[in-house]
Amino acid sequence: MNRKNFLSLFTAGISLPGIVSAAEFPEPPMIVPPALKPGDTIGIISPAGYITETELQPAVKKMQEWGFKIRLGKTIGKRDFSFGGTDAERTADFQQMLDDSSIKAIMCARGGYGVVRIIDNIDFSKFHLRPKWIIGFSDITVIHAHINSNYKAASIHSKMCNSFPEDWTKAEPSQIETIQSIKDALTGIKMKYQLPANEKNRKGITEGTLIGGNLKTLETLAGTKSEIKSAGKILFVEDTGEYLYSIDRMFWNLKRTNKLSQLKGLIIGGFKIKPDDPGEEFGRTLYDIVWEKVKEYNYPVCFDFPVGHQKNNFALKCGVMHRLSVIADKVELVEI
Repeated sequence: MNRKNFLSLFTAGISLPGIVSAAEFPEPPMIVPPALKPGDTIGIISPAGYITETELQPAVKKMQEWGFKIRLGKTIGKRDFSFGGTDAERTADFQQMLDDSSIKAIMCARGGYGVVRIIDNIDFSKFHLRPKWIIGFSDITVIHAHINSNYKAASIHSKMCNSFPEDWTKAEPSQIETIQSIKDALTGIKMKYQLPANEKNRKGITEGTLIGGNLKTLETLAGTKSEIKSAGKILFVEDTGEYLYSIDRMFWNLKRTNKLSQLKGLIIGGFKIKPDDPGEEFGRTLYDIVWEKVKEYNYPVCFDFPVGHQKNNFALKCGVMHRLSVIADKVELVEI
């Protein structure tokens, strides 16, 4: 299939009729960090899993080619078993990058696990006064959800340093496009993604603030001060390495905590599903699982959006208004 017919990234919006407004759920306006300019500094930290400085070099080189300066945090190369340093070291590194006014964006080097262990020890008061882009996905969903719910700050859900290819001449087009989308998001380009329709989609056109991330991580945040506030929002979710029964449990969590009832739209990203054990088949597909939870609502739903633990994991601006159009022949997600 021609990739131009599969997914395209533009800078201009469109006007579509029949839009459901997000004004029914008024909230204070989101704080969108300033766009980066050539010469600005991006800090790289490892608030979750361990990574070496050598592994970062493809990302460092590429972002320098984009015109940015790079500063490595003290957690790069640090190790405490699977973590990028002790909890205290990861907390201090994140805090220093947040408070340093010369750092205009913070890219998380990788995911893994560990952010939930330190998030309550981070002081976001200076960040709230001078917001900056925080970039990452997977375990970094904790940060996206926390700053969105508590500080009304936008952030970038995207690939991280460990996903930059070593040899760009051998990289697949989807890899190149997804990495480029990070630069576009950082430099103020309005994002627009288009993909083919899926017969399982539910049609509709809606507007709302985009929130979401890793489904398992969102589940673990339920009932905490970092949990998402979904009313009037467009929610996207993705996950990897989970059994179908586990995914079903996570969606029941969303439903029973009223995260699905007042959405403006639902985006299902990539799900790498762990095969059922022989004799323990769950008997339901991902589509079955989702539709069971949202059939009583009337907002648009789309499947197979290019976000998640996969090569075509495009940058999304959490906390920013978007228009989701799920129509007969295509799906469009447009920043507005």
